[in-house]
Amino acid sequence: MSDNNKALEAIEAAEAALKLAKQYLGQEGTYPTGRTSRSYCDKAATLSGGAGEGRVIEGVFDGQNMVDKKGAVHPVPANYASKSKLIPGDVLKLTVTDEGKFLYKQIGPVERRTVIGPLVHNNGQYQILAEGKAYNVLLASVTYFRASVGDEVTLIIPMHEESSWGAIEAVLPKFDEADEAPKKTRKSKGMLDLEDELDI
Repeated sequence: MSDNNKALEAIEAAEAALKLAKQYLGQEGTYPTGRTSRSYCDKAATLSGGAGEGRVIEGVFDGQNMVDKKGAVHPVPANYASKSKLIPGDVLKLTVTDEGKFLYKQIGPVERRTVIGPLVHNNGQYQILAEGKAYNVLLASVTYFRASVGDEVTLIIPMHEESSWGAIEAVLPKFDEADEAPKKTRKSKGMLDLEDELDI
């Protein structure tokens, strides 16, 4: 294949990718209208839109996607969301560079709190059961933290907003009975256990 043909193929591939990105950015639409999801749209509507090189869009994370002020839904890479521990209500900035790269950045985290519960798998969705509720978590987050069903997990959730999603903060280590027994009888750290030392 000649260099000219290779160059033409590269141009066609780039044009196709650019066209797809433009179509993707132009999608608006049918964002769910429930009370919780409506609040993300309302919050996004107050955002400025950002400034900088390339096209900049600000929006609110809903647990899986970013919703902008027009109601358009922009999928957030699950790996980024998991590593950044994004939770619903966080404000994000999406920059689409001149090269067509999509760069997300968290610019407005909401107040957070943590809960603890077991990881379960229900109808194809991983969830953490905590405080009498099932919180959805991303598959990428489960994989990133190497969590398994039944593991006790620390979950980050919004402090003030109602949400059905959370972000895994950590998987708690497992202790068997042999590990736990000494901890129950051990004195507070730094104190000398005279009975043990004197063999009483």
